[in-house]
Amino acid sequence: MPTVKPDMIRLCYFASLSETLGVAAEDVELPKGVETVGELTDWLKQRGPAWAAALTAGNIVTAVNHTVVRTDNRVDDGDEVAWFPPVTGG
Repeated sequence: MPTVKPDMIRLCYFASLSETLGVAAEDVELPKGVETVGELTDWLKQRGPAWAAALTAGNIVTAVNHTVVRTDNRVDDGDEVAWFPPVTGG
């Protein structure tokens, strides 16, 4: 995967999230006033009903730079933030 520009963050959506949202990954500028994973998720939910529904689903796991984090984890320029839907097994 290419390196993220220093003034950007990479957002990645996996499995059913990428299917629902119609995008697997994108690079965006870190929005002003957004400092945490929770604030970033809330900002994304404002994109529309599909985004709000997909990112509100229970058991969504979020990772920053390949480490699973809580919603109060800080997000900085150059970070990769990824959302994973619940996984079932059998």
